[in-house]
Order: sequence, then C-alpha cells, then structure tokens
Amino acid sequence: MAPPMLNRLRNLFSGKRSYQAAGGGRRGQSMQTMHHQLHSIAAARGTLAARARYLAANNPLAASAVEAWVSALVGTGVKGQAKAPAPLRNTLNVAFETWTDESDADGLTDFYGQQDLIIRRVVIDGEALAVFVQEGDQIRLRVLEAEQLDASHTATLSNGNVVVQGVEHDAKGRRVAFHIFDRPAGMELGVARQRSRYPASEVLHVFRRIVPGQVRGVTWFAPVMVRLNDLDGWRDAEMMRQRVASLFVGFVIAPDGTAAPLDGDQQGTAVSGAMAPGTLTYLSEPGQDIRFSDPAKIGQETIQFADITEREIAVGLGLPDYLLSGDLSDVNYSSIRAGMVEFRRRVEALQHSLLAFQFLRPVWRRWATLECISGRVEASTAEVLPVAWITPRQHWVDPSKDVIAEIDAINAGLMSRREAVAARGVDIEQLDAEIAADNQRAASLGLTFTTPPPRPPANDNQPAAKAA
Repeated sequence: MAPPMLNRLRNLFSGKRSYQAAGGGRRGQSMQTMHHQLHSIAAARGTLAARARYLAANNPLAASAVEAWVSALVGTGVKGQAKAPAPLRNTLNVAFETWTDESDADGLTDFYGQQDLIIRRVVIDGEALAVFVQEGDQIRLRVLEAEQLDASHTATLSNGNVVVQGVEHDAKGRRVAFHIFDRPAGMELGVARQRSRYPASEVLHVFRRIVPGQVRGVTWFAPVMVRLNDLDGWRDAEMMRQRVASLFVGFVIAPDGTAAPLDGDQQGTAVSGAMAPGTLTYLSEPGQDIRFSDPAKIGQETIQFADITEREIAVGLGLPDYLLSGDLSDVNYSSIRAGMVEFRRRVEALQHSLLAFQFLRPVWRRWATLECISGRVEASTAEVLPVAWITPRQHWVDPSKDVIAEIDAINAGLMSRREAVAARGVDIEQLDAEIAADNQRAASLGLTFTTPPPRPPANDNQPAAKAA
C-alpha cells in the first residue's frame, strides 16, 4: 500500500487526466494548442488578413459573408440623435445631418458610407483605421488602410513608452499614439513611405477585442479560413471531374489494324486528338473492343456534404446559413424567425460595443465640441455630448403580427413610443413633424382619413352566416 503522501502527489500531478481534452495518448497528441493567444495574434494577424482579403475578393461565400455583416451592422447608416432639450436637440440634429454629407475628407462618400467602409474592413482585415482631418473650424474623417499602421514597429522609447505593432502605450498601458505610414504599401510611386506619430485623440482604431491586452484586430474569417479554402478546392475538383466526365469519349477499332486516314497524335498503337464532347479515339490494334467512358455523377451525399460544410462556415462567421448561401429551401416561418431573433441580438451587441463605442461616439464628441467652440451652437459641451444612435430598421418576417405585438407593448407600458420608432430607424421628432404636417395639409384640403377598426379574432368553429 502506497504512503498517503505519495498518493497525494500522484493525484496532484495526474489531476488533469480528469479532463479528457487535456489527456495524452494518440487522441491528445492530435489536438492543437494555443498557449499564448496574444503572441499568436501578433504573429498571425498579417497573414490571416492577407488571406481573408483574397477570399473576400474571389470566394462567393466569403464575399456574401462580408455583405451580410455590413448590411446587418450598418445598412443605410446609423444616425445620431442628440439627447439635449427640444430646441437645442433639433438644432444639433439638423447640423449633424448636414455635416454627414461633408464628413469624408476624400469627398467620395458621406458619413454613412464611411460606416460601411469601416465595418467592411473590420470584417475582412480584423480592424479599421481612420484619422480626423482639421480644416479650419471644420472636422473631416479619412479612412485609412489598416496596414498603414506599422505592424513592424515594436520598441521601447526613451520616455518609457512602449510601441507594440505600431500602437504606443504609456506606463499605465493606455494608448497614447499611433505610428502610421502616409500611404498604403505598394503606393510609394518612387518615393519611400514616411511614418508619422499621431496622438491617440486623432485616430479611430476599430476592432473586436477578444483577448484582454489585445492591440490589433483579427479577421473574422480566421475560424473558417481553412474550411473555405478546402471547400473551394473541393468544388474546383468536382467541377473539373464533371467537365472531364462530360467529354463522352468512344474508342473505335480499325479493321485493318491501322488508324489512317485519321488525324491526331500517334501514341503507340492509338491515335487520339484533344478530348472534346463526342470525341472518338481510334485504336489500331486488331482484336480490341469498343469502350465508352462512364461519366461520374454528383450523388445526394455530395450535395449534403457541401450543405453541411456551408453551415459550418456560417456558424464560424456568426451568420445564419441562409444569409451566407442565399438558400431558403429548408427554411420555414418558425426557423427563420428564431434564427433572426438570435442574429439580431448579436448584431445589436456589436453595434453597441464595436461601431458605436469605438467609432460613432468619438466622432460625435469631436464634432459637437467643435460646434460649441466655433460658436455655431450656443450651448455648453456637457449639453451637446449626450447622444443616442438610431440603427437601421430591422425588417420583420410577419409585419402584421409584429406591429400588433408592438402596439400591445406600447399600450401596456412595456415600451415607449420613442423606443418603437427608433427601432424602425426613424427620428421620432422628424416623424411627428411629418405627421403633423400631413394632418394639417389634409385638413386644409378638406380630406378625412379614417383608420378601420381592428378585426375580431377569427373563430374557425363559428358556423358560416347564411345568406339572406
């Protein structure tokens, strides 16, 4: 019998065996590990982004995933609505909406188009970069290529600050500056790129943080990149197999053992040309029989394998599979509604923590503060900073049922009318002004519109009324 101390030591060092996933043997050795995730992100981020860019440009599923996330998170654009008192709120909302047309320092799009570009780069590259451009008393935004943030620049500075992959931190770990090239790689045009130090207050660095202490973003395609590449290669192989199989080829024997006067390349006792539909290859060896090719067919199991793989890719990208493939053949009302509810939760979380917090709020703070300083708005900074962001309307699967449920929630005091209107992507002040103007115009023209009373619930057990 082993001493108690020896048993305790044995249990201490063999405790991990209680978790099968931490065990050894052949099964355990085949499982990969990631001991230092921050180091892995730093080492693999650039390669992952480059491969994701290739997939998004060439792979239909990857391109569809990018469009699905951009449409869900941005759509027609997330609009700011000031929370100041009524007169000041209206002034700020009108001024900000006017500014959105002039926000792009390059003059190629508006503020909502810049939101689209930011999210598109976050999904593909894992991060997006923008800088404020001051033009007199006006502020503009310029979206940069994420690779302009010098990932090769990692150093300890003389003032004690530490630069990690182009991002400078002070002694407390706060981001204080970004080291950015003046142009993207490959755009030197005979002049070497120049790297400049931008204060953190002038830079918007947007990425989804998945690890504490993370400095740079990781492409959203990282979990599915191998699957996408393998599926792409498999589909190419299947397509080539079908192309070859479609070349229905016959082999014909010449009675005299010669292939003359046939054209083609002589290979031993056979003469053949390039394979094409309807090709016949003539054999000059007497006594042989004629044979026809047997085209391979795509079986049901092949289609099922492709569908399962596409679902795995959709899960890894955080998307419902019908948004990735566009296939609604297996979707019914209940399944698509349940899928949309869960997906919308995910979208709302990202809109709040990623788009609003890292991009929209800093832009509003900078813009609103400048409006006060320049004197265009007569108010204190504290009054103009509070803002709400109205996301694009989420369309319903069954509008009739959803509207009735929304009205019931408002009547029961479970939600406000402002909340319901904001969920439609509309500013309630603007909506009320439009309704009032419509009513005033209708009254001036002597028009009367009535709303039909709600229909009673259908009773399938009630006998049909007899005709008089």
